[in-house]
Amino acid sequence: MITRILKSIFFKKATGKAGRYARNSGKLFELAKDVMSKLQHVGMRENLAEFAVSVQLLIRMVRAYASGEYKSLPWKSLLSIVAVLIYFVSPIDLIPDFLPFVGITDDVALVVWLVKTLGDDVKKFSEWEKRRKTINIG
Repeated sequence: MITRILKSIFFKKATGKAGRYARNSGKLFELAKDVMSKLQHVGMRENLAEFAVSVQLLIRMVRAYASGEYKSLPWKSLLSIVAVLIYFVSPIDLIPDFLPFVGITDDVALVVWLVKTLGDDVKKFSEWEKRRKTINIG
């Protein structure tokens, strides 16, 4: 399924937009807001707790990058995250979101694939977040 998604016109369009978004902090914050809004709607409708946690992690990565707090995220990884998030908020993709239960399947598969693919970057960001929380608390 991942290969079909990555080769789809829908993901290619999202990838094309990713660079413009990644260069504009305002667009990144707006995307994060749109993703959170959709996640709240979808997360309540479906039983997707693990998926929601992964999407929230990606949102935090984008926000931290956009705010300038976290610049250790490689450009290619940022573009991949932004493309996946753009794909997620798009109602028309490989499996349209208005289809009950199955409409979110491609989004879930794509997010799971991305988090696994970016394993090292996700790990580094999570460690950075933990250190930051420790510093702010301590």
